[in-house]
Amino acid sequence: MLNLAKTLAVYVVDDDKSVRDSLAFMLEEYEFNVTTFEDGPQFLDALDLTQPGCVILDCRMPKLRGQQVHQLLNEAKSPLAVIYLTGHGDVPMAVDALQAGAVHFFQKPVRGSDLALALEQGLIQSAEKMNTLVVNAAYDSLTLREKDILRLLIAGKRNLRIADELCIAMRTVEVHRATLLKKFSAKTVAELAYIYGHCHESAF
Repeated sequence: MLNLAKTLAVYVVDDDKSVRDSLAFMLEEYEFNVTTFEDGPQFLDALDLTQPGCVILDCRMPKLRGQQVHQLLNEAKSPLAVIYLTGHGDVPMAVDALQAGAVHFFQKPVRGSDLALALEQGLIQSAEKMNTLVVNAAYDSLTLREKDILRLLIAGKRNLRIADELCIAMRTVEVHRATLLKKFSAKTVAELAYIYGHCHESAF
């Protein structure tokens, strides 16, 4: 079992108590950390939208349908992954859900092994999305000068060369370099380059 399954939250949102209870029992057998909610508003009120995890949504619920909850998560740019589990699904609904970014769309009943596999996939995607959001926020916090120095550092240029190109003191480059490492939680320029490169397409 992946470590993510033990550390990240899994939410079940379904208005049918018997479904919630049976899913929680089954998923806890797979070592997932499960919390259940009876409707979308209750789930959204309790949730920290900035944290990674995975939510299993029913489509037909009173108050808010699963698709509406999913839309609100997307609008909030939440890193949470979404899996649909419904007794009333059809092909167009599944297509719409996947186009909105859902990890999987299941019809009830679902085999535990299939749902567990989808959850593992969703938790990995959620953790990766969270990393991208953190790097994106770090990049957005940079000053124009820091962005210039980041670009030159990634290009492999040394402090003296950067100072010459930007017509600034080498001590200034060193200070900005230290700030960049701190903002990206990197210990070395090589690690900074890896983070930048790994998230470049999605974050910048």
